[in-house]
Amino acid sequence: MKKNLLYSFCLSLVTTFSSFASVADSTQSLLWKISSPEMSAPSYLFGTIHLICKDDYIWTDEMNESLTQTKEVCMEMDMDDPSILMEVASGMISAEGKMLSDYFSKEDYALVEQFYKDSLGINISMLATMKPIVLQTLITSNVTTCDSTVSYELKISDEAKRQNKEITGLETASEQIALLNKVPIDSIISDVIKYVKGDLEELEEYHAMIAAYKTQNLPALHELILKAKEEGDDMNAFLDERNIRWIDRMTDKMDQKSVFFAVGAGHLWGDNGLINLLRSHGYTVEPVK
Repeated sequence: MKKNLLYSFCLSLVTTFSSFASVADSTQSLLWKISSPEMSAPSYLFGTIHLICKDDYIWTDEMNESLTQTKEVCMEMDMDDPSILMEVASGMISAEGKMLSDYFSKEDYALVEQFYKDSLGINISMLATMKPIVLQTLITSNVTTCDSTVSYELKISDEAKRQNKEITGLETASEQIALLNKVPIDSIISDVIKYVKGDLEELEEYHAMIAAYKTQNLPALHELILKAKEEGDDMNAFLDERNIRWIDRMTDKMDQKSVFFAVGAGHLWGDNGLINLLRSHGYTVEPVK
């Protein structure tokens, strides 16, 4: 079930901190400046969470100024391209012609149907031909415990449009769809049923991640992700492999102009995190306070 939460920090299609040792202030930032002698102007790397309660939303003057200084805003996908949204919708339809109800027992599907209607206000009969992953991403987007939520991607896109900046993406919709297709169906069904039947573990983990995010503590957030890996959630395809694939795409963009990169915060820290990978490619990457 942890993977369901990690989507919020690692993937666009979605949206106990005190137990961790405190870290030096130099690592506590969601915003990082990228520079090198070859670059005409610095670029910036910002860690998002794809959906967050309005009261927990962080957007400082320094973050806004960094965005203003750049020529282009680049997210995981180009959220400004309507064709991408159409491609995502098409990619979520079952190619085998199976119905959502085919993946559940009759009794479990009745529970799922009632839960989504009563708790999420969603009539899943409208999603009858979709893949089960859709149910899981809907849970991710509703795991918050507040009435008002904010999407960093939408907020940043709106500000980029206001400033007449180009909006681009690091990967295509087909790449993200292929990633979701790798998640085992049995695992998805099991997670959905657990959530519907009142498994509160995910909510506790969500609060731990939000606590780390609000204090801009990327090492603590990374520890939570490592813990999920140790407990059986293979996140390599969602994090490490994508980070390695993104680096060349990021450097190609930065060689041409100053870019504000906004990706899930889970991508930033660790040996194969974007900060470390950029440094290994010769860039200076430092926190912006």
